[in-house]
Amino acid sequence: MNALPPNTSNPCPCGSGKPYIACCGPCHAGTQPAPTAEALMRSRYSAFVLKDAAYLLRTWHPSTRPADFGLDTDDVHWLALTIVRTEAGTDSDRNGMVEFIARYRKNGQTASLHEASRFTREEGAWYYLDGKFEPSGTAQEEKPGRNAPCPCGSGKKYKRCCGR
Repeated sequence: MNALPPNTSNPCPCGSGKPYIACCGPCHAGTQPAPTAEALMRSRYSAFVLKDAAYLLRTWHPSTRPADFGLDTDDVHWLALTIVRTEAGTDSDRNGMVEFIARYRKNGQTASLHEASRFTREEGAWYYLDGKFEPSGTAQEEKPGRNAPCPCGSGKKYKRCCGR
């Protein structure tokens, strides 16, 4: 998924089940803002998959936005996103929180990032503020069994997919 070209009918990397052009694509293109905090979280995850640093910086609140974060040299392969829960973050809210688990592979190891992210809405646009890693503040290593379903969401067994 890291090489998914923009504006295609391929499945969206965020895992919504919708085509990219009907999901995160319009947010990335700047033609449609994310309507909720969860939608922004999903579009930001897709931007990480696609290595779209410009979108990530554009949707990061100016009070917490870094100047740069080295996404172009990042060798992480994002596998799947699971939304654990949301609090507020609708079009009638000013703030919201989205707790998620993002599974990834780096240096041949599969791991997950569990974070509770805070969002704020200003002038109709949602922005990422910051996040708190859950539960211990670091990525949690995952070692699925050889016959377990692959955490990338392919539907294959781990040994026949990412476990090779």
